[in-house]
Amino acid sequence: MSLAQVAAAVRRSAALPLTLAVAAVDIDGGETTGADECTVLPVASASKLLLLAEVSRRLDTGELLADRPVEVLDEDMAAGSGVLRRMSRRGWTVEDLAWLTASVSDNTATNALLRLVGRESTARLAEELELDRLTLHDKVRDIRGPDVPPVFATGTARDLARLVTHAMRGTLSSPAASARLLQWMRANTDHGLVPALVDHDPYAPGFPNPLPDGLLVANKTGTDTGVRADAGVIVGARRLAYAVVAHWDPVLGPSTERAAVHAIRDVGRTLAACARRSAGE
Repeated sequence: MSLAQVAAAVRRSAALPLTLAVAAVDIDGGETTGADECTVLPVASASKLLLLAEVSRRLDTGELLADRPVEVLDEDMAAGSGVLRRMSRRGWTVEDLAWLTASVSDNTATNALLRLVGRESTARLAEELELDRLTLHDKVRDIRGPDVPPVFATGTARDLARLVTHAMRGTLSSPAASARLLQWMRANTDHGLVPALVDHDPYAPGFPNPLPDGLLVANKTGTDTGVRADAGVIVGARRLAYAVVAHWDPVLGPSTERAAVHAIRDVGRTLAACARRSAGE
C-alpha cells in the first residue's frame, strides 16, 4: 500500500478553512509523502521532541547525569498541561523532568529543562540534524506580551517527521540517545490525535519491535489556540514516521477545531492502514 494514500487523506480536507500539513516517511523503504510539509507553522508542544532530543544527547555524552538534581524555580512555573506545578516538591532529577515532559507534556518540567540546556543548544542540534525550520523561540508562558515571541515554537511537518526518523534509525546523535528518546515518546499519554482511530495497545511491550498482529505507536502531541500537532511513529509491517500539523484562525470557532481534529484522525487511520501492509501489497 503506497504512502500516496496519506496524501489522498489530506486532500479530503482541502475544503476546510485550515492548513493541514503532513509528512510521512517509510523508515526502511525510504518512501516519503507530504502535503504542505515545508510550510512553517506553530507546532506547540510537538516541538518538545527537539528539547528532549538534546537532553538525551547530553545524557549519552555525560554532559548531563540522569540523576542530577534540578531545582524547579518560580520562573519555570507554567499553567496548561502537566502536574509538576501542583506538586509540593521543588527538587527533581533530569530524568524525572524528561519523563514528565514526554508523558504529560508538563510545561513546568519543560521550562526547567530548557533553562538547564539553553535554547541555543536545541538550535545547534536542529542544525546538525538538518531540521532547518524547527525552532524553540521561547519558554512556555501563560501570557505572551508584545515583548516576547508570539509563540513557543514553529516548525514544519517535514522537520518533525525527520526528527522522528533520526530516532528510529538510531542517527539522532547515537543509537543510545535515539533509543532513549523513543522510550520517552512511548510514555506519552495523549493518543487523541493521529492514534485516536488506530487499533493499538499503548502499553504493549517490545517497542520498537513490531507485534505479530498489531500496531505500536510512540508520539508527541501539541495543543495551542488554533494549533493541533502530532509527531511520532507507527510500527507494523512497516515503520512509518509521521508529523501532522493543523493550523486555523481561532475566530472561526470550535467547529473548525473539531474539523481539524477529525482531519488529523483521518490521516492517522490512513497511516495505520499503510503501516499494516508491506510496501508491495
